[in-house]
Amino acid sequence: MSGILYVIGVGAGDPELITLKAMRILREVNIICVPKGREEGGSLALSIAKKAVSLDDKEIIEIHFPMKKTRSQPDPELDARWDEATKTILDRLYGGKNVAFLTLGDPTIYSTFFYLHERLHRLSPELKMIFIPGVSSINASAAAAGISLGLADERVAILPATYMDDIRATLQRFDTVVLMKVHRVVGSVVRVLEEMNLLERAVCVSRIGMDGERIFTDLKSLKAEDIDYFSTIIVRK
Repeated sequence: MSGILYVIGVGAGDPELITLKAMRILREVNIICVPKGREEGGSLALSIAKKAVSLDDKEIIEIHFPMKKTRSQPDPELDARWDEATKTILDRLYGGKNVAFLTLGDPTIYSTFFYLHERLHRLSPELKMIFIPGVSSINASAAAAGISLGLADERVAILPATYMDDIRATLQRFDTVVLMKVHRVVGSVVRVLEEMNLLERAVCVSRIGMDGERIFTDLKSLKAEDIDYFSTIIVRK
């Protein structure tokens, strides 16, 4: 009999935001599988989990997924990485072991795991997979800034900023716009917000729940060097 694959969101950075259910499963499973962005680096999701639960008796499998855009065209390197990860996970599950795959934030929001999801089900249709939601950086950032994401009939849009050629239409149509991963395009985003008279309606949260967390309310003076990959801009009209 194969084991169960748990896909666990460990939250945005603060280990105190990991859910009780996630902590229970982390204590119970035999194997922890974690993605990391640099081959020589560590896993941020794993470091968060370790602050909440002792993982000393677990088998830890770290899988390197290069930080690249993936939707525009096939990438043989990434395909090979995902195929390797799929085989590694299935080998453990077929051995009767339960496995937890950790993701930052919530596993259903821009999560690396879903590049494995299709492969896993294609190779093992009977696989039992359970998702454990986590606190996303979107919710955590709004909470830290003390703002509402939406009320009554207001419309909310979530965009990966580095993938968008033009965010104007979205800013015009929606009441709240969340721009994720803005660090590389923050200059152009600020210019658009200024042209649309929305700078005073925007806040930038960087490294939410982590060391160096910062909240910027004056975006006119915001520069790329002020923030990093873990940065979100929320525009609340």
